[in-house]
Amino acid sequence: MKIALLYAPPWKIPRAGQPAYPADGPPADFRPGDLDPDFHQTPYGLFTLGAQAMREGHSVKVLNLSGFAWAEIEAVARELDAEVFGFSCWTANRRGVALMAALVRRLHPSATIVVGGPHATPLAREMLEHHAAIDVVVCGEGEATFGELVGRVERGESLEGLAGAWVRTPEGASEGPPRASIAELDGLPSPHDYFDTHILMTSRGCPWQCTFCGAETSWGRGFRANSVEYVVDALESVLPRLPVRMIQIKDDTFTTNKKRVIELCRAMRARELGFLWSCDTRVDVLNQELLREMRLAGCERLSLGVESGSQRILDAIQKKIEVHEIVEATRMAKRVGIKVRFYMMLGNRGETHESFDETLAFLNEAAPHSYIFSCLSIYPGTIDYQDAVKSGLVRAEDYFSGDFQELKTPFDAPPELTRVLSEWFAAHRGVHEVYRASAAECRDILTQLGEEHPPAVLDLAEALYREQAYAEAIEQAERALELGHPTPGLVFNSIACSAYAAGDVERMKAAFLEGARVDPQHWVLIENVQRARRWFAERGPERAEPLILDARHDFALFERNLQPTLPGPLPEGWQAWVEPPAPRRAPARREPPEQSRTRLKVVSSP
Repeated sequence: MKIALLYAPPWKIPRAGQPAYPADGPPADFRPGDLDPDFHQTPYGLFTLGAQAMREGHSVKVLNLSGFAWAEIEAVARELDAEVFGFSCWTANRRGVALMAALVRRLHPSATIVVGGPHATPLAREMLEHHAAIDVVVCGEGEATFGELVGRVERGESLEGLAGAWVRTPEGASEGPPRASIAELDGLPSPHDYFDTHILMTSRGCPWQCTFCGAETSWGRGFRANSVEYVVDALESVLPRLPVRMIQIKDDTFTTNKKRVIELCRAMRARELGFLWSCDTRVDVLNQELLREMRLAGCERLSLGVESGSQRILDAIQKKIEVHEIVEATRMAKRVGIKVRFYMMLGNRGETHESFDETLAFLNEAAPHSYIFSCLSIYPGTIDYQDAVKSGLVRAEDYFSGDFQELKTPFDAPPELTRVLSEWFAAHRGVHEVYRASAAECRDILTQLGEEHPPAVLDLAEALYREQAYAEAIEQAERALELGHPTPGLVFNSIACSAYAAGDVERMKAAFLEGARVDPQHWVLIENVQRARRWFAERGPERAEPLILDARHDFALFERNLQPTLPGPLPEGWQAWVEPPAPRRAPARREPPEQSRTRLKVVSSP
């Protein structure tokens, strides 16, 4: 079978310089930046479905079209002669999914069109009723259901009664029997054997049920995880193929099983995988031993779902944590040098002026390394949605008639508070930096970890740079290199920044050249090298113009806009269907090619 798995845009996007589509374009209040970078990442579920279908012998294309102009999408859909089209549907791209499904139906009338994802699952019947082009909505965990569906299509059998799905029949939308969750996740093929993605999921589900979250609707009740060996095998397979040795672990709550994570961290070290990573979790499933093992295994950033600094709000949203636990978890993570980011929310049920002021004061007390706010979005499949429907605040119909990106609205705030929250959010978008460890604190962290932990040594180098101890900063950065830091490009960036600050322009230039040669794919290195190139070209040294450089090495991926992980240009010959490849194994690591040292050279940002 020829299967196309597609990630659709949020709406019809015009070509650059062309006017917006009046009826099918962005909402009137849309502003650049409303779609955060995560929106454009291909959902992990498309990779898992693709890997499953490939293992079963099908030809599969995974295409990220989330940033494509509509004219380009029409051209792609015209040439994409798949027999099964699968779409990943989220609230933010629900309109684009509907538009693309209609387009595919017009161009390929005999194809089977399937939709799944966290938005489609709780609104499966409504999706079929509103969008005549869609044949099937797969609900929740999709691998087993999608596999059976493809088999039936291949054999020419009816899809009616398909477990875990809603199916269009001559009589209307029909719900199949429920399908049990996959008990043994290791039985699924690893997406990393087929796709080069820095996103990794090692478990499914979350035992908690916060009012704003739809994890239980997507994954079912409870928590399931891959084995430690399965995860480290996947890492060993994909790391050599990534442009930088960084992984984002995107489990709903990574440390749900603390013992398992400790074993996983020790296995990462035993395999000597040598990479940096981040994860998301809760404050009440952390302890000092676990955090130390995570840091030793390469954990750089820990994102915590904090939501509010008001205990009353935390209780109202069923967070099941105490404010003091947040402060203690942050302190424990800082002790081993893991950077802590708080995910905060505005407009949860019960929000008042007082609770919001309490949250802002709490952020000063807890002092995470960084925090970021979002407005409450009411997603179908959540308790918030169910209660909002009961109270008349929203209807299922709103998600089909409304052109909003996501339904961002305070749950029960009066108009005046809504105005205040909206104005504050508009003025405080993005990530806010709060805390940076001093050199003395970094030395204490090294005492906790052992003196030969390369990422902690580089943290010390950056702290020394901030404290203007440039000679020692260079010394510590060079030690991080000697110890085998997994992202040497960032280390050379640190050396270059300290060298320039110390007045050694030639050493700065040499460090930038070496960083660009051995490990160029880091956004801060790329920006600094480009600044230095302009500075030299504009005769900055002769005119005594200052060169502004960034010495940070925060965990941040600079991804090339490449298919299928991001909506980059489609490769030449993408239309051709080929036999499914064998699972890819980790190739031997190769030394980077030699590059000229006579001028600054680095891959330009897109």
